[in-house]
Amino acid sequence: MSGRVGDLSPKQAEALEQFRERIQDILPQLPAQHDHFLLRWLRARNFNVQKSEAMLRKHLEFRKQRKVDEILTDWRPPEVIEKYLSGGMCGHDREGCPIWYDVIGPVDPKGLFLSASKQDFIKSKIRDCEALQKDCNLQSQRLKRNVESITMIYDVEGLGLKHLWKPAIETYCEILQMFEENYPEGLKRLFVIKAPKLFPVAYNLVKHFLSENTRQKIYILGANWQEVLLKYIDAEELPMIYGGKLTDPDGDPRCRTKINHVGPVPPSYYVRDHVKVDYEQCMTVSRGSSQQMDYEILFPGCVLRWQFATESADIGFGVFLKAKRGEWKKASQMHEVVPSQRYNSHLVPEDGSLTCERPGVYVLRFDNTYSIFQAKRISFSVEVLLPDHLQPHSPTGGSKNHEQAACNSQS
Repeated sequence: MSGRVGDLSPKQAEALEQFRERIQDILPQLPAQHDHFLLRWLRARNFNVQKSEAMLRKHLEFRKQRKVDEILTDWRPPEVIEKYLSGGMCGHDREGCPIWYDVIGPVDPKGLFLSASKQDFIKSKIRDCEALQKDCNLQSQRLKRNVESITMIYDVEGLGLKHLWKPAIETYCEILQMFEENYPEGLKRLFVIKAPKLFPVAYNLVKHFLSENTRQKIYILGANWQEVLLKYIDAEELPMIYGGKLTDPDGDPRCRTKINHVGPVPPSYYVRDHVKVDYEQCMTVSRGSSQQMDYEILFPGCVLRWQFATESADIGFGVFLKAKRGEWKKASQMHEVVPSQRYNSHLVPEDGSLTCERPGVYVLRFDNTYSIFQAKRISFSVEVLLPDHLQPHSPTGGSKNHEQAACNSQS
């Protein structure tokens, strides 16, 4: 049995019933509550109810931490990403599923990473995933049947060594992992076209982040790729440059209004050339170790804001919450508020903020435990901003000070 609505074995139907019962407390918070949606999580974990529940609960935390529900309306990627990160959604396959194109060759990875933060790239890909899911929902309404997955076309003509640049590969792997963990069963099939000799090397670098089920959906096409695409996509829905009949209103065969075809990033976008940050503190995190700083938040609604840069390599960073100030705890013993991730802050300075929903001791943790050879020098600034109703005001009514709530910095 396929494990889809209308094609469930008795055991699968029982698992679905148990799954729905176990997640009653979070069901209203999910982006969808119907069986089609829940079965995606069950199929992703081979109908192991306990594992599916853990996966879905983790996804809900992901949505809250990343503010995914507002990402399409309240956030736009930096201009450099909008202009110089390739790809886009264009048309639908013969079964009504949206099609996403990635045009790899012209992408300038180093220029992009010198111009925007890694988290901006990840956030932009979350936004793309949500846009595709929204289109699936619209297609489901239009066609009066469930549409829940997408077709992807990877045009890898021009793939070169510049695309194997380590920071770019590492970030791409993080994006793949994010997709696997938070958009299960979202991929119907992926066609790789115009693959050069270097492609197997590139694929080998990232395939370990793909589930076996996802790998089975990847098709590396040969010289007859246009013929194959037309088996799955009507010519009216396929851009002319890929063997179809679709063009932009002005006749452009590349459909640039929907698919971003890019070039090198102009140096004027480089953050390192134009942004100079005066940091308040510096520290060295020894190889194989971490450093923690405590900030006691006395009032709910305070905003914890940070900026940091490293001198020669990346650094891990996360924010945790603990009960008492002054007691040192391992990361695993604290509540993770901002997930610990590695940041390419030696290329682009990182900045972020967190609205503290409850009082407590918030721990900013720089993590270098993964680096057994290299210590990391970090320049950073941290502020605690009071919420509006606690903010001291100037006579004109505007906020005057960024007054810190009582806090204690401790390594």
